[in-house]
Amino acid sequence: MCSTHLEDARQPFSARMFSASRPQPQPSPSALAILLSRSQPPQPKPSASAIPQPQPQPSASAIPQPQPSASAIPPQTHHPSAQASAIPSLSFSLSPSHPPASALASDSALARWRSLLILLFALYPPADEDDAVEIRPIPDCPKEHMGDRIIIRCQAIKFEIDIEPLFATLALYDLREKKKISENFYCDLNSDQFKGFLKPHTPQTDHSTLSRAAIFSITYPSPDIYLVIKIEKVLQQGEISDCAEPYMVMKETDSAKNKEKLEKLRNQSEMFCQRLGRYRMPFAWATVNIMNVISTATLDRDTTDSDSLNGKSSSLEKRGQLPRRNSERFGTMEDQCNMSAFKPATITISTFCKQEGDRLSDEDLFKFLADIKKFSSLQRRIKTIPGTIRLDVTPVHDNPVACLSTELIPVKPLAEKNVRPVKEVLEFPSSEVYVPHSTYRNLLYVYPQRLNFVNRLTSGGRNITIKIQFMSGEDPSCVMPVIFGKSNGPEFVQEVYTPVTYHNKSPDFYEEVKMVLPARLTERHHLLFTFYHISCQQKQNQTGASETLIGYSWLPILSTDRLQTGQYCLPIALDRLPVNYSLHSPERITPQVPPVKWMESHKGVFNLEIQAVSSVHTQDNHLERFFTLCHALEGGVTFPLRVREEKIPENKLEHELKLSIISLSSSRLEPLVLYLHLVLDKLFTLIMQPMVIAGQTANLAQIAFESVVSIVNSLHNSQELARDQQGRNGLLATYLYWVFRLPDSNELLNTGPGGVVPPTEGRYSTMGRASATTVGTMLLQSRLRSSSNPDIPAPHSAEDTEVKNILSAKGQNNPGSRMSTYVDVSSHPQSSTGGTRPSNRKQFHEELALQIVVSTGVCRENAYKYAWFFFELLVKSMAQHVSQLEKQDVPRRSRFSDRFKDDVTTIVSVVTAEIGTILVKQQKELEQAEKVNISLAFFLYDLLSLMDRGFVFILVKNYCNQMSTKTVSMPILISMRLEFLRILCSHEHYLNLSLYFSSPASAPVSPCPSISSQSSSSCSFQEQRILGLFELSQEFKQQHYLAGLLLTELSAALDMESEGGKVQKKAINATYSLLCAHDLDQRCTRPDVRAKVATLYLPLVGIIIDSINYLDFTVSEARGGKSKTGGADEDPDSIPPINQSIAMAIAGNPFNTLARNALASMASVQSAKAVATLSAETSRNLLLCFLWVMKNAERSLIQRWTVDMPSAQLNRLLELLTICVSCFEYRGKRSSDKVSTQALQKSQQAKMQLEDSLLRGIGARGEMMRRAGGSDRAGQRVNLRWRKDLTQWRQTNDKHDKTKAELDQEALISGNLATESNLIVLDLLETIVQAVPLADCKESVVGGVLRVLLHCLTCNQSTTFLSHCFSTLRALVVKFGDLLFEEEAEQCADLCQKVLQHCSSPVDGNRSQACATLYLIMRYSFSSANNFSRVKMQVTMSLASLVGKSSDFHEEYLRRSLRTILAYAEEDTEMQNTPLPSQVDELLRNLNSILSDTVKMREFQEDPEMLMDLMYRIAKGYQTSPDLRLTWLQNMAEKHKNRKCFTESAMCLVHAAALVAEYLSMLEDHKYLPVGSVTFQNISPNVLEESAVSDDILSPDEDGVCSGQYFTTSGLVGLLKQAAELFSNGGLYETVNEVYKIIMPVLEAHRDFRELVSTHEKLQRAFDNIIQKGHKRMFGTYFRVGFYGAKFGDLDEQEFVYKEPGITHLPEISHRLENFYSQCFGDALEMIKDSKDIDRSKLDANKAYIQITYVEPFFDDYEMKDRLTNFEKNFNLRRFMYTTPFTKAGRPRGELNEQYKRKTILTTMHTFPYIKTRINVIQKEEFDLTPIEVAIEDMQKKTRELAVATHRERPDAKMLQMLLQGSVGATVNQGPLEVAQVFLNEIPADPKLFRHHNKLRLCFKEFIMRCGEAVEKNKHLITLDQKEYQQELKKNYNRLRENLRPMLERKIPELYKPIKPRLGNRDSVKRLSFRRALEENS
Repeated sequence: MCSTHLEDARQPFSARMFSASRPQPQPSPSALAILLSRSQPPQPKPSASAIPQPQPQPSASAIPQPQPSASAIPPQTHHPSAQASAIPSLSFSLSPSHPPASALASDSALARWRSLLILLFALYPPADEDDAVEIRPIPDCPKEHMGDRIIIRCQAIKFEIDIEPLFATLALYDLREKKKISENFYCDLNSDQFKGFLKPHTPQTDHSTLSRAAIFSITYPSPDIYLVIKIEKVLQQGEISDCAEPYMVMKETDSAKNKEKLEKLRNQSEMFCQRLGRYRMPFAWATVNIMNVISTATLDRDTTDSDSLNGKSSSLEKRGQLPRRNSERFGTMEDQCNMSAFKPATITISTFCKQEGDRLSDEDLFKFLADIKKFSSLQRRIKTIPGTIRLDVTPVHDNPVACLSTELIPVKPLAEKNVRPVKEVLEFPSSEVYVPHSTYRNLLYVYPQRLNFVNRLTSGGRNITIKIQFMSGEDPSCVMPVIFGKSNGPEFVQEVYTPVTYHNKSPDFYEEVKMVLPARLTERHHLLFTFYHISCQQKQNQTGASETLIGYSWLPILSTDRLQTGQYCLPIALDRLPVNYSLHSPERITPQVPPVKWMESHKGVFNLEIQAVSSVHTQDNHLERFFTLCHALEGGVTFPLRVREEKIPENKLEHELKLSIISLSSSRLEPLVLYLHLVLDKLFTLIMQPMVIAGQTANLAQIAFESVVSIVNSLHNSQELARDQQGRNGLLATYLYWVFRLPDSNELLNTGPGGVVPPTEGRYSTMGRASATTVGTMLLQSRLRSSSNPDIPAPHSAEDTEVKNILSAKGQNNPGSRMSTYVDVSSHPQSSTGGTRPSNRKQFHEELALQIVVSTGVCRENAYKYAWFFFELLVKSMAQHVSQLEKQDVPRRSRFSDRFKDDVTTIVSVVTAEIGTILVKQQKELEQAEKVNISLAFFLYDLLSLMDRGFVFILVKNYCNQMSTKTVSMPILISMRLEFLRILCSHEHYLNLSLYFSSPASAPVSPCPSISSQSSSSCSFQEQRILGLFELSQEFKQQHYLAGLLLTELSAALDMESEGGKVQKKAINATYSLLCAHDLDQRCTRPDVRAKVATLYLPLVGIIIDSINYLDFTVSEARGGKSKTGGADEDPDSIPPINQSIAMAIAGNPFNTLARNALASMASVQSAKAVATLSAETSRNLLLCFLWVMKNAERSLIQRWTVDMPSAQLNRLLELLTICVSCFEYRGKRSSDKVSTQALQKSQQAKMQLEDSLLRGIGARGEMMRRAGGSDRAGQRVNLRWRKDLTQWRQTNDKHDKTKAELDQEALISGNLATESNLIVLDLLETIVQAVPLADCKESVVGGVLRVLLHCLTCNQSTTFLSHCFSTLRALVVKFGDLLFEEEAEQCADLCQKVLQHCSSPVDGNRSQACATLYLIMRYSFSSANNFSRVKMQVTMSLASLVGKSSDFHEEYLRRSLRTILAYAEEDTEMQNTPLPSQVDELLRNLNSILSDTVKMREFQEDPEMLMDLMYRIAKGYQTSPDLRLTWLQNMAEKHKNRKCFTESAMCLVHAAALVAEYLSMLEDHKYLPVGSVTFQNISPNVLEESAVSDDILSPDEDGVCSGQYFTTSGLVGLLKQAAELFSNGGLYETVNEVYKIIMPVLEAHRDFRELVSTHEKLQRAFDNIIQKGHKRMFGTYFRVGFYGAKFGDLDEQEFVYKEPGITHLPEISHRLENFYSQCFGDALEMIKDSKDIDRSKLDANKAYIQITYVEPFFDDYEMKDRLTNFEKNFNLRRFMYTTPFTKAGRPRGELNEQYKRKTILTTMHTFPYIKTRINVIQKEEFDLTPIEVAIEDMQKKTRELAVATHRERPDAKMLQMLLQGSVGATVNQGPLEVAQVFLNEIPADPKLFRHHNKLRLCFKEFIMRCGEAVEKNKHLITLDQKEYQQELKKNYNRLRENLRPMLERKIPELYKPIKPRLGNRDSVKRLSFRRALEENS
């Protein structure tokens, strides 16, 4: 389809211009006429006409001039009219007074038409095959059964010495089944010299006997299949051991030593050959496990080998259809090796086993094989002979050249002369094979087994051989040459001798004698066995033959007319044969005169077995009896008739025949299957033809029909037989398709006028040996499409072409027909009376229908259960009947009798009722009901081709009525009806049947219009209301019957709920496959025909629009701020389907066109129907159907439809188009790498960005929309929808098994599909816009159209589409500019952003289109709309937003675009005298400065803190431009969010909201609105910096200022809600409450109770989280980071406090910063490891230093009273502290009494959290602690920890024990005891230290008390095994307390002196207390 190479996936998608690779269809004149039949003359495309083509002059302008290259200017359209009009003047193209929009529109349409592909469905993967019920599988052609075939070529058989001729016999044995599974293959590799030895005994050598290669067939592979090679030699004197000795001891290589001996042996053997050449003796054997060889060769096989890839069917495929038994038993082997796909292998066997004379039977052989398998080597007792056999094994795919069948018939391809033939070896399968006979085969195998002469006294019989002959009489001349010869001899021989075992009186035989049986056998045919003793040594007086006769035996071939097979034990007659012996078996021979001498007094002494492989002899009693009696009916037999043992007189014939018919189903399955075709033929003849028996008419029809039903039932019930996916038995399907023909009325009774016996030619359509022709799947899918074109009216042909087509397909195996085999009309001359057949003659189809109707009981039940068989039988017989009518143009109504029609009606009605009964009563049988339903549908489908269509439609109607009254669950019922209709609608004349032509005159002649078809006609479109065409009205259903039924079911399915949406999927797939068939139908290529077909499906559009809420679709990437030109290589799989609320947001349902309650109700409907949401794949199928109808429907029709459409409906249509764009977006090349974790994270971010941007980027209206639609966005249900494993999206293709070329092709096709679907959407948008009159223009329509176009620009698009899209946008701007710039301000902002985004595209064409569009917007806003300042602001904001959010936008390309726009402005002659050029220049300078900031941002992309600082600075720079500041705050929020800094992201949005609040309070004075940024203080004091600049600098009323979508109440609420959600994500639930305190008054004032409910739910969730996660939450960790060194530039000597995520360790941040800055400075970077003050003089000027210290929040005591909770201690932080230990000596650590500590307190510029994660330090305080103060602080900390651990609600024993261990443990270094000893042992000399001493003493007092409490507490927490530990703790505690007591009781007297009161009038109570203190002291 599209084979051009696609560029690398890394390139942006739009760079891959599909326009280059797409076939450009040339519209036919009629199509062009349709397109051009608009009122305006065609004009050049807007890209050429609406935009000036500047020729830039070099000037001194500050902005560099663009080069006038093709890339910067949109290309000129090559269109005939374009040359004529050239480039219109600017005044025409842009002046508002002459809007060229209409001309542009028509021209755009033409250009798009040229880009559209003809076939839409060709670009889309085919629908699910599981649903394709309308594909009836074609059964295999009857053919001879073959298993897996291998060729074994005998390359060499060599022994150490070469002295005589040797003969090899090869055969396969299955050890597991203990069975020989192939006949023998004979070959020898003797030299000409040795062949000469045997010359006297070889009369001739036939070519077929020279074969050295054999084809073996294996049906049931098993690991135990062995190839056995037996070697024989010419008989000679001596035991086998004696004969083998020379081979074991001598070597040809020692020729000098053995030369004479060898010569002597050769002479000896020559002598034996000449005398005994016809007799053989066993010599040696060898074996190999053939399956081991094959499986090894399979494992070695490289999968790229040609034959596994070029479509050869593998063995598993081939056996998939093979009916076989016990298949699970053979399953294991199939897994191991693929029999048809192994590498050719060579087998070399290096040792032979010597044959043992007494162990020659097959039983002995199986014992040897079992030993070999068990011990995997030969046992010692087996003597071996050195030698080698070399065999080649290869799989067989096609028949080799010069192949002979097992009967020695040459098989195609025939060979040239003198090519050694390859023989097919007949298989004896180890288990039954159920394949009917399809070739003539009549072979007999005789196996002599053993002879027992032990008791015979004569010594003559020792070297015994048996001569075996096949005789046709008793005379010696009656011997028949029917025995197959062996190698290098005649093809057929008259006699054969068994090998001789030397001196063995009771030898075993292993010989196999194969003979071909004569076709007609008589009672004289028999097998004759003659027994001889062979003299090996010629006695001197003996000159004659070496044979001595021992005796005779024989076996008649027939016994009571039946072939004799099985085991026999025969007596041996001595001396002579009795007279007429052949008429009796030897055991029952009549007494003779003179009497016959018998060996061992007539006992059986000779064992043998006989097997037959015959397609003539049934070998089954029931079948034999049935066929014999049928044969008797044909006449030519004499009565009484002999059947087996009994005689049947003529008057008993009918009774016996009935019995034999009844007993047919009792016969064994294998013979029944083998003779199935014949049995059914006979039974059908009996059904049709009344028999005359003994002068009486016998009607056997009913009993024969019942027998057919019984056979059909048993074949279906057999586990061994295969069925197709529709449950049809493969054997029966094959019979109906290939074999069945009408029973000839003269076949049984040759009576009646002109009766002729049918010709005896073969009835199979393929008699060749090649397997049945395989049918390509494409043919199968297109089987419904006729190649005839129904659009060409033609006179009626003389016969019914449909029937003729059905029948003529026989030879070609055309899948279009099922009645492929028929008896050629010419071979059935009609009776000479002429006309149709006389009415009194029975027709088979009538008789069959009658029998189905009148059947009862079990027969009736089974007939309806397997209705498919009888339906297909009926149809086939009807078709053959029609073909045999003399006048084949008999009108359809007259072809079949009324009685037959009544029967058919009854059958259809009863079958429908059966289906209903099953559905109501037997739910378990649902599958059965489905199959019957499908077979009924196919029956009616076939009847449409044969009977009157009106009659068939009545049947369909009856079916539908019956199926709608059943009390069954709706999903099942709809599913049934859908499958039924899907099959009917797949009829090749479905379109004619649906009467889709607007008037009968334009309709093509139906191949055979029924009378009802001709009389009916449909009214023209003009008379109908256009809107009615798009509805599923009653009128529509009546006119277009089948289409109406299907669409009704689709509508019903979409409106109901079903488990997993199965019914919806089925309904949509049915419609989809039907439209796909039309799209690919050769008859529907003309556009006018397609338009008519599309009209048939217009109601589908209405149905889809109504079901828009159920659609689901996948969106491939985050569209937040990414440039859509890039990102094509994102992995699409990790991006799950989009949420419904976001879908609504994308679709942008216009808020102003729907009342609030309507929105609310829509949301509730949506939530109620959430269950019925369609899967992504099904939604895509449905949308593709919609696009197809819209693409092919008549333009004028759609236009008039959109004009009449109500506004709400139109908005839904636009919403649907938006969904279409998302749904078919190009996904990029599917990279074959596995998804990396990064890609997964990336996709998660992409998803979040997408949600965010969609929900935020659509303005206040979108915010309200979102709130109305889905408030629980953060809830679990939605999260589930995002999880890939839980979504219904099914990955249709597994990437890992596709080649790169396939992936490229797939990407190319999906790209074409994206472009195609988008162009259809664009076409429809143009149609809608043109339909809207300018005067009464619905503002919402243009806005809606623009919204869809903007969404298109957001998605990945091809260059082809973009050029058309920009053309349409420009036309919109020119036609509806005023409206757009006034009413749709938000849309314009979006438009600017999208266009600007494409201005940075790396593709020249896209960039030039975008530049032209952007300049047009500027120019139009300046000249017409008069609001250039607003556009200026919007463009600036768009760029700021683009720069901040988009990581992959191309700055260089954007600069080029800006230069191009400037060139446009300067070259625009009409605007030269206006301020526009200077204003554009100013705007572009501003944009350039923003770009410069971007460049800086790029540098710090890897340093998030620096990047945020820069963005912060840029935002600060826009303090006077609120719109831009807001944009940058949002950019910062986006960046924070991507880094998972949710709190900072929320803070940015709070600042943004405060900014909006400031300006809202200036604009409107409402109580419920926040009073500027002051209201936000509770959230963060930082927000005050947003307070507005004084009014004289900036007024919000000024045009273009604060006009963005966020400067509204709903915008404010939207920002705050997002902030609340982010705070919640960041775990700051308390702040969520503060945020909602600001939102709630607004919601209350708006009476938005729905939203209030949601808000309170969110608050409840937040408070719940506080309760549950209160003390478990991890807030930030803080570090002081100082930068030192000139290399840092601005950062030098700057100190910051960094906020890092909770539980970040110092090494982590240290490592991160070190990594980043070492990339900047390399080795010059040095990390300072301590926290001491930095002395600049000691630092190296060429180095950069970073010092990082962990800091903790610091609070004064008074602050701690208010900061009670964990949250309060971590929020609004400005002061941080870190401590630095030191000693006076300079070391950081020392002894306790010299350990000082310095505390440093830092104050930051803003409080944390802020809109950045690092804040400058603006103040630093330090104070030092003396050693005793350090000790006090340590002890206070320890005491605090103990108190907390002891008094917790649920104390943690381990935690408590750890603290105790550190407090009272005996071994604690620098523990409490040591501290006390250092500081409390003596009272300090310095009075200044008294207070510290006392404080430490009191600390210890409290400490020891807390230790006591903790020890007691621990006592209650410990387990039994910790008692000792507790005692130890208690002991240690007591010891510590005793040691501390003296120190704790020693007080400093000076501290307790009385304080003299200063005032006399102090309260006496207080004085008293002091007095008491004095007393105590004294």
